[in-house]
Amino acid sequence: MLNKFGLGCRWNVVVIVLVFVLSAASMFAERRRSSCDGLVKMHLADTVLSSANVVSAGTFTPSGPESAIQNMPEFCRVVGVTRPAVRFEVWLPVKSWNGKFEGVGNGGTAGFISYRAMATALKRGYATAGTDTGHVNTPPGNGFDSSWARGRVDLVADFGYRGLHVTTVNGKQIAQAFYGKAAEHAYFVGCSKGGGQGLMEAQRYPEDYDGILAGDPANNVTGLYAGSHLWYSIAMLKDPESYIPPGKVVILADAVNKACDANDGVADGAIDDPMSCRFDPATLICKEGDAASACLSAKQVKAIKDIWSGVRNSAGTLIFPGLVPGGEGGSGGWASWVTGSAPFAATHWKAASGFFKDMVFSDANYNPLNFNYDRDMEPLVAKFGPMLDAVDPDLRPLQRHGAKMILYHGLSDPDISPLNSIHYYEQVQQTVGKSAPDFVRLFLVPGMQHCSGGPGATAFDGVTALEHWVEDGVAPQRIIASHVADGMVERTRPLCPYPQVAVYVGRGSTADAANFVCKAPQEPAHAAR
Repeated sequence: MLNKFGLGCRWNVVVIVLVFVLSAASMFAERRRSSCDGLVKMHLADTVLSSANVVSAGTFTPSGPESAIQNMPEFCRVVGVTRPAVRFEVWLPVKSWNGKFEGVGNGGTAGFISYRAMATALKRGYATAGTDTGHVNTPPGNGFDSSWARGRVDLVADFGYRGLHVTTVNGKQIAQAFYGKAAEHAYFVGCSKGGGQGLMEAQRYPEDYDGILAGDPANNVTGLYAGSHLWYSIAMLKDPESYIPPGKVVILADAVNKACDANDGVADGAIDDPMSCRFDPATLICKEGDAASACLSAKQVKAIKDIWSGVRNSAGTLIFPGLVPGGEGGSGGWASWVTGSAPFAATHWKAASGFFKDMVFSDANYNPLNFNYDRDMEPLVAKFGPMLDAVDPDLRPLQRHGAKMILYHGLSDPDISPLNSIHYYEQVQQTVGKSAPDFVRLFLVPGMQHCSGGPGATAFDGVTALEHWVEDGVAPQRIIASHVADGMVERTRPLCPYPQVAVYVGRGSTADAANFVCKAPQEPAHAAR
C-alpha cells in the first residue's frame, strides 16, 4: 500500500535524477564552450583556420549580403580557408547536437556562404558547414557574377566540384574533434546550384553523404547556361521586336492557366501536368481591332514558342530542354527571369552574359547573342564540362555506399526546366535498372517556381522524409506539401514519386491532401487507394 512517504521518496528520486541530467548537460555544454577556441589549432590539409569562437544564443548578424538571423541557438563558429581560396564555416550546436552533420549548397555562381541555410540546419540540431566555393562575387550578393573566373581555371574547378567536397571533409573532422565522436549520419541539402552540387557529390564523392536532398538541380551547367540562360535571352532580345514587357507577361500567364489549370480536375491556379498542356500561344496574336495592351505580336509569340521548345543544333540534337507552360506569372516567374524590368535586365541575360564574357571567352566585348550552337557548343562542353557538369547517370557507387537521394523540381520553374530533372532521372533508371527507386526518387512539385514560391503547394519538409529513409529504411511514398499565404496554410497536396501523380479521389475538400492519392498516369484513382 502506497503512502505519502513512499510517494515522497519516489518524487525525490525523480528530482535527483532530473537535477543530475541537467547538471550533466550543463557540464557538457561548458566543456564544449571551452573547447571551441582550441579548434583553431587543428591541422587540416591545405587549410588555415582563422577563428573559432562561441556565438551566444539570439540574433546573429553575418557578414556579407544576408540580413540578421533571429532565434539562433548558442553555437561554436569555426571560420577557415582551404587553398587556394575556398572560404568555409562550420557551425556546431553547443547544447543540443542531434548527432548528425549537414552540408548546405549555394545558388547562382555561389561567391558567398549560405548562412540562412546553415541557420536552418543549426536550428534542427545539426552540425553544419557551408562554403563560398572559392571566390567572392562582385559586388557582394551578385548572384551571377563570373568575373572571378577570368584566367583562373583552378577557381572554376573549385566552384564546379572541389570546394564543397573539401568543405565537407573539413566540416566532418571539425565536428568530430568538437564532440569527441564522428557524426552518425551526414546529409546534404541544396537547391539550384545547390541541387547541382548534390548531384556532383553523388557522382564524384559518393561516400561524403548518407542522404542528399537536391532541388531544381543546376547539374548540366554548360547546357544550362548555353541552352537555358542564353537561349531564352536570344529568343527574347536578339530581335528587339520579340521582347515581351513584364506588363504583358500576365496575358500569357492568364491564358495558359485558363486553358490548362483544370486539366487535373481541380482548378487551383497551378498546372499539375504542364507537359500535357496543349495551349497554343498563337491565339494571343493581335487581330484587327484588338487593343495592343491585350494581345501579343507574331514575333513575341515566336519567342514564347522558342522558349518552350528549347534549343537544338542544326543536326537536331537537343542542347537543353525548354521551359514548360505554367511558370509565367507572379513575381518569381517570367517577369523576373525571362523579361526583367527592361530589355537586358532579366536574370537569364545577366547569368548568360557574365558566364560567356568572363568564364568562357574572357572577353568583355564578346556578345553572347552571337553564340553559335554548331561551332561553339562542343568546345564549351569539352573545356568546362569536366569541371562543371554533373550528368553521369551511373549512381551505383552511391547505391553501394547505402546512401539515399531525394530529387525534386518545381513544375513552374522559370529558370531551370523541370524536363532536365526528368531526363536525368530517367537516365539513372536506365543505367541502374529496377533498383533505382530503392535509393533515389524524384518528386515533381506542381506550381512551384524556382526552389520555392508559386501558386502551388510548395512548402514541404524534404529533410525529414530523407532522414526517415536513411535512418529508418522508410522510403518516401508521398510528401505532404502546403500552400501558405500570409502565414496561413490554405491547402495541402501530396507530392508523389515520379512517374506517379496526385489525383483527387472525387470527394472531400480539394484543399486537403487526404483526399488525393498517388497513382501511375492513366491509373484510376480508386485503384491506388
